[in-house]
Amino acid sequence: MLRDYVQLHFIVLLWGFTAILGRLIEIPSTELVFYRTLIASLGLFALLRFKKENIFINRNGIGQILFTGVLIALHWVLFFESARVSNVSVCLAGMATSSLWTSILEPIALGKKTKWYEVVLGLVVILGLYVVFHFEFQYVEGLVMAVLSALLASIFSITNAKFSQKYNHFTITFYEMIGAFLATAVLIPAYNYYISGSLGFHTAPNVSDWFYMMILALVCTVYAYSIAVELMKRISAFAINLTVNLEPVYGILLAVAFFDEHNTMTNGFYFGTLIILFAVLVYPALKKWDEKRENRHLEKWKNSNASQTESAKIEMLENERG
Repeated sequence: MLRDYVQLHFIVLLWGFTAILGRLIEIPSTELVFYRTLIASLGLFALLRFKKENIFINRNGIGQILFTGVLIALHWVLFFESARVSNVSVCLAGMATSSLWTSILEPIALGKKTKWYEVVLGLVVILGLYVVFHFEFQYVEGLVMAVLSALLASIFSITNAKFSQKYNHFTITFYEMIGAFLATAVLIPAYNYYISGSLGFHTAPNVSDWFYMMILALVCTVYAYSIAVELMKRISAFAINLTVNLEPVYGILLAVAFFDEHNTMTNGFYFGTLIILFAVLVYPALKKWDEKRENRHLEKWKNSNASQTESAKIEMLENERG
């Protein structure tokens, strides 16, 4: 179990490292996502063939998953662009709002009742964002991009929860990477033409770009995802979700180590970020507590009904004897 938890934290560290790689890679964000999804698609195809998984699903399912891939492409473009127009710390602070978006959108999408603590924590996150905006207004563009990226991440996470009930996890990711690749293939000419009047790619990746993109696609995407799925067999969903919430923390610490960002950020930024991270980290604990409370109420209700049923049977037997 210790080895499993070490692996889980290592995977979360890799996911936090993606923003660092986005800063290190010099090509534009749209082209970065294009190459990342291309390499990831090929890597996942090889993995599926090696595992002898069936990649064929119904046409309607493929269409829905490919469209989700479009959302993933937009999410990644905004994510990497946010880290570049501001910095990694601001990007990850905005991405930490994904829990807020999920708490709002999941009840709507799945027809569930909104929880009181989700509303309260949502307000806490908004307070944290206000503090960050107040002290780091020069990074407002990057923070807005990161918050929008978190919104898209929340949408496709909810969608993936539905897909996972029907299809293999690797098959879902494979088609999503294809959808993201196709979306960026269309987006790049339109984006470049709007910016510079040219339809072609702006910059050819250099050797270091290819090196970092291979790490991003094969290590941070294909490897990390495959290990995460394997760990789900032995670690509870609660423990995994709680650990994944540490991604912004790891990412900000890595940004301090790689780019010395603590010298460019005010204390107000870190105070606002701590408020957001507090809400993110306390959410799983409150959710678990609420589930246990509801289960206790359900057990009491069942026991009460059982007692009432037993009393009714005894009364009926007594009446028959009388």
